[in-house]
Amino acid sequence: MAPLVYERSKITAKGQTTVPKAVRQALGVSYGGEIAYVVDEGGRVSLVAAQEETDPVIDGFLTFLARDMARNPAHLTAFPPALAERMTALTAGMSVDLAEAIDGDVTL
Repeated sequence: MAPLVYERSKITAKGQTTVPKAVRQALGVSYGGEIAYVVDEGGRVSLVAAQEETDPVIDGFLTFLARDMARNPAHLTAFPPALAERMTALTAGMSVDLAEAIDGDVTL
């Protein structure tokens, strides 16, 4: 199978290189974007657009929940309207920026 894009790039004395424009376009990344290098068992290196880092514990828990819901759909119930109303009342007037950094220590 012929490659869609084949580009060469030199590595500087500092270990830096320029990602050719055709490769950046193929990856859908531009200035400020991030890329990831993936090395497989055979020593082949792939360059991919970086994905959000995930937590393996949370990923495992979410996988567990998805499997449990698929195996036991009868256990799924609607969210109680009274609880939804109570949550809405308790958070009224609060604004949350999920992208904002958290200051100080966090205990989970």
